[in-house]
Amino acid sequence: MKRVAIPVTNNQLSEFFGECNHYEIFEIDRGVPEKKSIEIPKGTDITELPGWLEKQGVTDVIAYKVNKKIISLFASKKVNLFVGVQVETPQKLIDEYLQGRLESDKKIITEITESDI
Repeated sequence: MKRVAIPVTNNQLSEFFGECNHYEIFEIDRGVPEKKSIEIPKGTDITELPGWLEKQGVTDVIAYKVNKKIISLFASKKVNLFVGVQVETPQKLIDEYLQGRLESDKKIITEITESDI
């Protein structure tokens, strides 16, 4: 079973990981979304979010922009991170994820990898 988290602001993928209203977490069993929950971390610093998501059982995260340091934290937690994904509704993103059609914006990937942060 997979658990996929999407940071959400105004019913769409948040532009900046860690700056969202909540996380929608989809449980997927054999390619079918079984259940969705809404989770809000309380007082969690952005550097603690990968660990918090890992404790929620999250296996994958769909995001738009992520700080380079946070990417390495996700890697250390063995949580898959899809970065540079276009801003859409969580349902559309999970459908694209299930179909293997999530696409990263190359401009955003370059911006993240070339930044000094």
